[in-house]
Amino acid sequence: MKQDNSTNIKEFILLAFTNLQHFQFLLFVLVLIMYNTCLAGNLMIIFLVTRSSSLHKPMYFFISDFAILEVIFVSVIVPKLLDILITSEHGISFVGCFAQLYVGNSTGIVECYLLTVMAYDRHLAIHSPLLYTSIMSQIKITLAILPWIAGFFLAGITTLFTACLEFCGPNELDHFFCDMAPLHNLSCSDPFLSNLVTNVAAVFVILLPFIIIICIYTHIIITVSKIKSEEGMHKAFLTCTSHLTVASLFFVTCIIVYLQPSGNQYDKYFALVYLVFTPTLNPFIYTLRNSDVKTAFYSLFSSKF
Repeated sequence: MKQDNSTNIKEFILLAFTNLQHFQFLLFVLVLIMYNTCLAGNLMIIFLVTRSSSLHKPMYFFISDFAILEVIFVSVIVPKLLDILITSEHGISFVGCFAQLYVGNSTGIVECYLLTVMAYDRHLAIHSPLLYTSIMSQIKITLAILPWIAGFFLAGITTLFTACLEFCGPNELDHFFCDMAPLHNLSCSDPFLSNLVTNVAAVFVILLPFIIIICIYTHIIITVSKIKSEEGMHKAFLTCTSHLTVASLFFVTCIIVYLQPSGNQYDKYFALVYLVFTPTLNPFIYTLRNSDVKTAFYSLFSSKF
């Protein structure tokens, strides 16, 4: 009799950090603090950019778009992680798992492309400062929307190939959210095609944008080095360092996790960096050294009291 290898799993078990059993509560507190800080910081950026006329500039338009993305990105993954850590409820339904996979991958891809758009914004501002405002006022909406379209389209392809795999047991994922590699490792069918599609997609959504950003900033450094004024050079570099820091933190961890043949036991720790730690830092990176944002903050809230 022919064995039926069709999918019969109704839910997956997210093992998360069960190997750190004695630190579950501490990890819960740390993740909860970082999650709330991330939400508060990004919502504050959105509020400031929306309400302060001094921040109605293309650069801050993209930063607010990025802040919206960060809120969605972490909210897809972190609440379930917190639930696992505090209640030990490790189960996630089959449909819920793939919904989390799709939205998580979509927002991750959007972030890769949006960081590239923001690098282009800084390049145009420094390389063509006289034309910057007129050009960006015409194309900023398009540049902000395209990463979202590309992200949700490409994630749909990779998620579909993964969903077409057969899952007949076991159902334990050695991760704290539903991701490609752990799901491929559980498949009863040959995941070669799905792995191939995922790896090709990773090159186009992670490696290619990262290379483009490196090229853009190389050209920025060359341009800035030609500025004769030391004050002008310092100001030019200051407008770029925040974005470069954010992009570096995100892309380095993503490259480690996704640009390898298959997942390993350390992927979830690197994922914790780009899913929780980095989004918590991003609002501070964009605001602490930004005089425009600090001025807008003080002027807006001082007028309230």
